[in-house]
Amino acid sequence: MSFPFITAEEAVSHIPNGATVATSGFTASGTPKVVPVALAEKAKTLHDAGEPFKVTLYTGASTNDYVDGALSRAKAISKRVPYQGSPDARNSANTGEIDYYDPHLSHMSQDLRYGFMGDIDVAVIEVTEMNPSGEVVLGAGIGMTPLFARMAKNVILEYSSYYHTSFRGFHDNYIPLDPPNRREIPIYKPSDRIGSPVIKIDPKKIIGVVPSNASESISSFTSLSDTTRAIGAHVAEFLAHELKMGRIPKGFLPVQSGVGNIANAALHGLADHPGIPQFEMYTEVVQDAVMELMHKGKCTFASTCALAFSDNSMLEFMDDIEFFRDKLLMRPAEISNHPEVVRRLGLIAMNTALECDIYGNVNSTHVTGSKIMNGIGGSADFCRNAYLSIFLCPSIQKGGALSTIVPMVTHVDHSEHSVKVIVTEQGVADLRNLSPKERAEVIIEKCVHPDYKPILRDYLKVARTGHISHNLRSAFAMHSAFEDCGDMRKVNFRS
Repeated sequence: MSFPFITAEEAVSHIPNGATVATSGFTASGTPKVVPVALAEKAKTLHDAGEPFKVTLYTGASTNDYVDGALSRAKAISKRVPYQGSPDARNSANTGEIDYYDPHLSHMSQDLRYGFMGDIDVAVIEVTEMNPSGEVVLGAGIGMTPLFARMAKNVILEYSSYYHTSFRGFHDNYIPLDPPNRREIPIYKPSDRIGSPVIKIDPKKIIGVVPSNASESISSFTSLSDTTRAIGAHVAEFLAHELKMGRIPKGFLPVQSGVGNIANAALHGLADHPGIPQFEMYTEVVQDAVMELMHKGKCTFASTCALAFSDNSMLEFMDDIEFFRDKLLMRPAEISNHPEVVRRLGLIAMNTALECDIYGNVNSTHVTGSKIMNGIGGSADFCRNAYLSIFLCPSIQKGGALSTIVPMVTHVDHSEHSVKVIVTEQGVADLRNLSPKERAEVIIEKCVHPDYKPILRDYLKVARTGHISHNLRSAFAMHSAFEDCGDMRKVNFRS
């Protein structure tokens, strides 16, 4: 059976108002580019005619402007799950135009299978190879695509000719059994393969194939700043010391790293430190820094959910793809983030925080407790189960008007019970085996910007003594000062 090539407009004619649409990929990598834009145009046309049109959108994680951007601007999304990173989707979620649900990435696939989240009407899947029997090879990201392809009533394939070299062999597609028949996830080192390099889709479900030649549109990261470079150096020095003291095994442990400039800086710190040996990665995303680490021989293997390379680096990757064939493996998010595997492998997990409080609680998602930034993603999957859970952030933002270390976080994503280490450009707070009082002293001394050390010590003076000392009238006074006059340093604590 051969599948007809159709236009994007023909494809979206099969997506009605109220449908649940799932897309392939993870971050921008492996997401469809042509069909979502056509879907946004369909929504605009119908809205201009006074007709309703919105869909529920399920993705692997954040996407790109082709998906979240275009559909949000067209007011075509009624509900959005899970992690997102588009300014337009973020604004729509914060105004209530989109109902945004933010589950752990390792949970969503199984929640779909368990029937907690309803049916999937149409899956739009980017592929780089396909055959008439329904076997397809995915692109630069997997996300939750194997499950979307299985559960969707209908499938639209978006065939990408942008990649001039095959991705065949880079994917390890695997869906675990459900309880009560689930067995262990048989991954004992990052390079273990447990699934298939292809996805098999029922040919009868495939509506057609839409051609595409668009890149992922991922920009290069900014150069390291003094702040991010200092954070990376502190992380590397801390881990080298742990290795020297015997608290990390001699051969080191696999590394997980989050997304963004700070995460990239942390990896560069590991690469540059002579006390850090070669290591492997077991993570959800690899970025440009990983390519550099592999060429240097510092990172020998990386298991991931997506190759989130900038467009320039992706071209370099494709030109040098044979070098990477035995060094990279992509898995579904349910496996790349699986708590069982994270704990078994003993990961060193490094993720970023919006703010931390003086007792070690971390807010990764909400500005002043109410405005969503991106989402929790997989950070909690790794934090709760890692060998070492490290959170990274600069000590100040907004030119010093905002401290990222506060008396009480306005939203808790990762509690003091899971967070082991906090790092800013000021230093490292090792929170292991410390009481709340001890944690507060260490965090203020090691991680807080000098402008805010006396302020946070003043807070402790007005806090009511207890196992955790707080003053409920003053716990958010720094946030209030920022909202009222644009500078946390103008805080006035109430006794």
